[in-house]
Amino acid sequence: MTALRAIVLYGWRESLRRRVFAVIIVLTVLFVGLYALAAHFAFRDVANFAGGGVAQINPKAFTGGTMFGLAMFASLFLGSVLAVFLTLGVVRGDAESGLLQPLVVRPVGRGSTLLARFAGAAAVAAAFEILLYLADVLVTDAIGGWTPDHLIGPGLALAFAVVVVAALSLLGSVFLAGTAQGIALFMVFGMGLTAGLLGQIGHALGSDTLKSIAHDASWALPFEALYQAGLHALTSSSFGVTTQIIKLGPFGGSQPAGVGLVVF
Repeated sequence: MTALRAIVLYGWRESLRRRVFAVIIVLTVLFVGLYALAAHFAFRDVANFAGGGVAQINPKAFTGGTMFGLAMFASLFLGSVLAVFLTLGVVRGDAESGLLQPLVVRPVGRGSTLLARFAGAAAVAAAFEILLYLADVLVTDAIGGWTPDHLIGPGLALAFAVVVVAALSLLGSVFLAGTAQGIALFMVFGMGLTAGLLGQIGHALGSDTLKSIAHDASWALPFEALYQAGLHALTSSSFGVTTQIIKLGPFGGSQPAGVGLVVF
């Protein structure tokens, strides 16, 4: 355990040296500030929206759900950036620099080294994601008086999602150098979002084929399926036209998920 803890701390110190945390903190502060400003104007101007029209849209729920759905996507993106940065060049990069060889000899071993680096990156990324999610909840509640139907589920879904991204990034570091690894992971991230959008198109067109393709792609890249599950939990206890509009989601419609997704 001492050796594993030392490797985890080594990874965190390397991230501090590369100013990974500094970049993420700056981006996070900017995002929360911009989100708070956007939420302020959105909730202020929503009274002019057709809330009392034929569709009977609840202005507060519509604005809160839509804005918070966008905040969830931005939070997932920032958490994924952190997960990728924490695992950038972990295996191949350290091997090429000569840092990996002394670590994988006895008594640590290759498996323990990979487990420690994954645990360190996953723990930091998941904790960051939960804290950012809670900040989004507090900002939305303070400005618009709206909170998700379920507070815990969406936050855990986002935390699991960035853990999946960290695992995929660590896998990529085995085969790719740092720059190529980063490019590949963000392309994979984009593929996941595309799968979600494809599912929306399939639902709109009533195409079972598109919906099946999107479902399979989301499970192949489960961070997208977890994000969709988090979106679903935002308004899963609500009913009406407003809820159906919100469930469309900004980048992939919301979809319920059971324990099987988390286990997978």
